[in-house]
Amino acid sequence: MVVMVSSTRHCGWCGRAGSKSFVPNEVGACPGDRCVRYATGRAGYKWSVARWVLHVDLDQFIAAVEVLRHPELRGRPVVVGGDGDPTKRGVVSTASYEAREHGVHSGLPLRTAAKRLPDAVFLPVDREAYEEVSESVMAVLRSTGAPVEVLGWDEAFVGVSVDDPEAFARSLAERVRSATGLDCTVGIGENKLQAKIATGFGKPAGVYRLTVANWFSVLGGRPTDALWGIGAKTAKKLAGLGIFTVSDLAAADPDALAAEFGPMTGPWLVLLACGRGDADVDDTPYVAKAHGREETFQRNIADWSAVQAEVARIAGLLALDLVAEPRPAVRVVVKVRYAPFVTETHGVTLASPSSEAEVIAAGAAEALGRFTGRRPVRLLGVRAEFVPGGARLRCCLYGGRIFAKAAFRLLWRWANSMNVALYGIYCVERHIHGKRTRRVTGFVGLGLMVRRRGLR
Repeated sequence: MVVMVSSTRHCGWCGRAGSKSFVPNEVGACPGDRCVRYATGRAGYKWSVARWVLHVDLDQFIAAVEVLRHPELRGRPVVVGGDGDPTKRGVVSTASYEAREHGVHSGLPLRTAAKRLPDAVFLPVDREAYEEVSESVMAVLRSTGAPVEVLGWDEAFVGVSVDDPEAFARSLAERVRSATGLDCTVGIGENKLQAKIATGFGKPAGVYRLTVANWFSVLGGRPTDALWGIGAKTAKKLAGLGIFTVSDLAAADPDALAAEFGPMTGPWLVLLACGRGDADVDDTPYVAKAHGREETFQRNIADWSAVQAEVARIAGLLALDLVAEPRPAVRVVVKVRYAPFVTETHGVTLASPSSEAEVIAAGAAEALGRFTGRRPVRLLGVRAEFVPGGARLRCCLYGGRIFAKAAFRLLWRWANSMNVALYGIYCVERHIHGKRTRRVTGFVGLGLMVRRRGLR
């Protein structure tokens, strides 16, 4: 199946119908004079955004921390992973830029890394050290008074309202460098998607702005997996539909993609390609949704009874970890990595939430029983997933906007056109910040009314 761009298209921004096919970044593509994105391309129109999302990403974080601890390693290829012994099984956690030049990167087996770069310095992972440095960096970001949404040890979103985001970003990077000795790259965007992708263009230790103004000139010709949120599998499926680039995806028919990916994911992919995303930086402290244990064995386990024994042992260790966790587990997942490197997972939902060792062990045993393969095993893991509530809620469209998700479902069911659904979501997304629920439902009704009156 090939997704074609129809002769009659509708603006992905405002939902109005056009008389010709168009690429969303074309000047005049949208026939609606009041469409914000249409206005940005008109001569003499000045449009500025005072609110910005910054994505701060520490460069080669783990390797950089190790170089700070061991200054004599500066300039040398450094590889961090496992217990630091490249003759054992394990994967690279991070590699310095000097090592990356030789094809060594995160996720690469340590033994492969040693073959590619035998002269590299291999170091063990030291989680406590990285967590301590990471907290120092986040403290610097929070000292600005701006909301900070932590994504991990080495990255965070920062929401700012400034006239010169580049100057603010450079100042912020300098503050991080002065306080910790670490370099960081700062991506600037109107939303998280743009800021996250912009960081890749600013590395290392740079600043880059990516907005609707330069979105297609920068990304239009790139493959779809250049977008944050689209992986290799989705990109391959899109390629099978004749969609190879970001511009192809932005101009695709949402109805056709909905048929292939579902009524939520299909249209979301189109909006993703247009550079749309969540702009709300949430500084609520991150709460893990799950906790797990896993172990890589230096020799494959061929006896399945031994595999069962190891899963029981790992489940017991996990249960000890859960003693300090106030939330009970609702689901137990077992991960099995067969030799040479094929990974499968199976999980079971517990009859009732619990963190009791016996319940976790029984759940792990039941999950393991769902595996049909009996090949040699090189890695086993057990994960407990918690009751949702403390963690941030995220819906797949406009992260965290539950009303947008519900609104879209209603529009998809009742409206006769996907374009009306997109228009309704556009209204919701524009007005949901700081508005009450009744205001949101009002815009859902507006989307339906527009469709019924034949207006776009």
